[in-house]
Amino acid sequence: MYSAIARNKRNTWFIIIGFVLVLGLIGVLAGWLAGNNWWITAFILVFAAGYATVQYFAASSEALAMAGAFPVTQAEAPRYYRLVENLCITTGTPMPKLYVVDDPAPNAFATGRTPEEASITVTTGLFELMTDRELEGVLAHELGHIRNYDIRVSLIVFGLVVAVGILADVFLRVAIFGGRGRGQAQWVFMVFGLVAAIVAPLLAGVVQASISRQREYLADATSAMTTRDPDGLASALAKLADHGRPLQKANTSMAHLWMADPLRPGGVARLFATHPAIPDRIARLQRMGGEF
Repeated sequence: MYSAIARNKRNTWFIIIGFVLVLGLIGVLAGWLAGNNWWITAFILVFAAGYATVQYFAASSEALAMAGAFPVTQAEAPRYYRLVENLCITTGTPMPKLYVVDDPAPNAFATGRTPEEASITVTTGLFELMTDRELEGVLAHELGHIRNYDIRVSLIVFGLVVAVGILADVFLRVAIFGGRGRGQAQWVFMVFGLVAAIVAPLLAGVVQASISRQREYLADATSAMTTRDPDGLASALAKLADHGRPLQKANTSMAHLWMADPLRPGGVARLFATHPAIPDRIARLQRMGGEF
């Protein structure tokens, strides 16, 4: 468990540094292709470094806004607050901020850079579907993401995937609306914009899938160890499989943050799935149940 936490902290910085380096290399190539117009390189480098810094602090708020989440108090959601508070007391974890998304699709996610700045978000559909035992398993799973520092890695990936899309949009707008007479530089912007627009969704899927699947298994195990009731979470996952549906405001860039896949199923979605198959997760929890 502790090795996983240390690995997640290291991965955060590896991802940020890798992102800046990749965009820096793209900037050098773009400047060279545009006839040694190194202002293009400088722009991309400044954008990469600045955006990585901003996203480190702002990604959590962005994710909550994109999900349409709103905060709730103890008086407004006593059942929700009581279960999370009990889990925090049990694990010695700071109490996270609590949010709700008005959506019939049962789902949940956690955000935040550190346990002290974390939040948990659940949908109204999750409240309606789960018993207290099952809901406790789900909330312990999300609290596991917080304790394991999964949420910081996930948010950084979310923010940087969005950055690639923004950069593609900037390139295309400069190429289309930048006026005539720019010659080769304008064509470079057009080519890079189109390539980034095509590659960004594929890159998002690959990166999200590569870090998300093992995170889910680890959070499931953390939930089982916290509640000492792996069957409760297994029952909740079975309900998610039977009653799950796409979110009304699903967004591909933050799909890996949710407990269950929030997108519509399809061939490409299965290929780049950000979550392990629910039957596999249930089977692992049932094996753990036999060990308690």
